[in-house]
Amino acid sequence: MDFSFLDDWTEEEAGPKLAEVGEGYRNIWVAAEIINGALSSATLEAMGQARDLADQIGVYVYGVLLGDGVEALGQKLFAYGADIVLVAEAPALGEYQPETYTQALACLVEQYRPEILLLPATHLGNDLAPRLAQRLNTGLISHCISLSLDMSERLLLGTFPVLGGEMYHTVACPEARPQIATLEPGAFRLPYEDTHRSGDVELVEVNLGEARGWLTWVDLDAEADLPTVPLSKAKVVVSAGRGLQDAAGFALVEQLAEALGGVVAGSRGAYDEGWISEEQIVGVGGKEIAPDLYVACGVSGDVYHTFGFQNAKLVVAINPDEDAPIMKVANVAVVGDAKLVIPALLEALAA
Repeated sequence: MDFSFLDDWTEEEAGPKLAEVGEGYRNIWVAAEIINGALSSATLEAMGQARDLADQIGVYVYGVLLGDGVEALGQKLFAYGADIVLVAEAPALGEYQPETYTQALACLVEQYRPEILLLPATHLGNDLAPRLAQRLNTGLISHCISLSLDMSERLLLGTFPVLGGEMYHTVACPEARPQIATLEPGAFRLPYEDTHRSGDVELVEVNLGEARGWLTWVDLDAEADLPTVPLSKAKVVVSAGRGLQDAAGFALVEQLAEALGGVVAGSRGAYDEGWISEEQIVGVGGKEIAPDLYVACGVSGDVYHTFGFQNAKLVVAINPDEDAPIMKVANVAVVGDAKLVIPALLEALAA
């Protein structure tokens, strides 16, 4: 996005020249995570949030790639919202090592001084972000499920759950810079991929100094029994409510989830009936999710439940009551008994 019109206001050149970026805290960065040679979905979600925030305050979005032979991934970052991609390549960055990655990112931050730095709240991000915040002597907002801006002071506001999701805190880092936050995977929508977007790739050098990696990666390709996809990361979620009436009705939800390649969840009513565990509850006091598809079966849809899937891309509701609250927030509302509709869906999927 072109912000050249800001030149008249600030009497500064708004072009993406690295030498000028370092003169003050400006722009929003996303530290990319690379898994098996590809950008993680959590990185792309963070890029979408960075794009939204940058458009509000009129700055550029930077993607930061650390690795060895990763320059080609820059185009993917452009497609999801980046204006500029900084690429730091070195054999020592070919695999994640806390010491070398912290040193490399700190070196870039101290040189170019971003205003906001976002990382995914993945295993890597949760390890790297606090190390980086301590190194830079700044604050960190962890496991954010929502981001916004205080426009009066250009403060990043991060909201995260506490007490197992029973409460939510929104905090800011009013003085230290950059403002660093980690974003909970699955809590944000995956942005639209615009393959026509382009930007500038800048190869940068980082001084790793005395930083050395101490981890030994034994076998990155070892076979393992993968755990079930957690609810927060599931792309398809089929949710049950009391409207299913009994365990036989809930069994249909399990069959539909399996047919769609998704996971099973439910309302607190389904939990009270003993059909799901506490970890499967969607809504306030449960999980906040952002799947590509959310199918609500026999769920009335009070505000406490709908809050949990408000960022879902497509919501399908099956309920016999056309005036149920869930029908008003659904993209597709099917009026009918879920115990009759689901078998028809299973038959269609099998065909």
